Order: sequence, then C-alpha cells, then structure tokens
Amino acid sequence: MSHKVITPTLVLVAMLVLGISLSSCNRGTSNPGPVNTAASQTSPAPPPKTGFAADLEYVRKGQYTYVWVFSRKDGKALDKDDAAYLRTNAPQVVDWVTTEEGKKVIAGTNFDLAQGNLALLQKRFKVEDYTGK
Repeated sequence: MSHKVITPTLVLVAMLVLGISLSSCNRGTSNPGPVNTAASQTSPAPPPKTGFAADLEYVRKGQYTYVWVFSRKDGKALDKDDAAYLRTNAPQVVDWVTTEEGKKVIAGTNFDLAQGNLALLQKRFKVEDYTGK
C-alpha cells in the first residue's frame, strides 16, 4: 500500500523540482540597462512632395537620361506660343510636365539637347539642366 502513496508523491516532488528549476533559469539573458527605444523605432515617413519637387520626381521616374527645366526669362507663365515653340524646337523630348502654376515646364528625354537646338531655346527661355541633380 505504501507503494501507491510513494509513486504519486515522487511524481509531485519531481514536478515541483522541475518547475522551480525552470522558473529560476536565467537562460543567458541579463538586464543590460535601459533599452534605446529611439533606435528600435522606425523613423516617420517623409511628407509627400508637392509642386515642383513632385513634378520633377515624376519626370525622373521616367528614367530619362536628360532632364531640363524651361521657363520664360520674364518670369511669366508659359503660353500656347511658348509651348508650340518648345515642341517644335525640341521634338526629341518625350515628357513635358508643366509646373509652378504654368511658369515652368520640365522636359524628360534620352537625347542631349546640347547636340540639338539648345542654343536656340536658350535665346528665348531660361534653361536649367536637372540631369543627375
């Protein structure tokens, strides 16, 4: 009869010893001090681009070799005649994006306009090379 009492008691003692040893186990970790939460947090996403910056990014995503920005020398908005002049004298441009309330146009092309009519365009417009910028 003592055999029946000893077996459950031994099982109970073995479980207690095992439970105590597992709960007190350090498992190799220590308290290194305060955790740097700034490093573990992701930085906030930059605000979306607007205006000229957004339009320039749009043209750049077209992966053109050359990016040019044209505006009138007097600072006024480009009109229909200006647009026609640009298209006539820079037919190699694939993308034209008007920006800055119509005062600038961004051109994307794989053709170097310096090899074409760039000098002619510079007589009428302020021309900025944004290639690689």
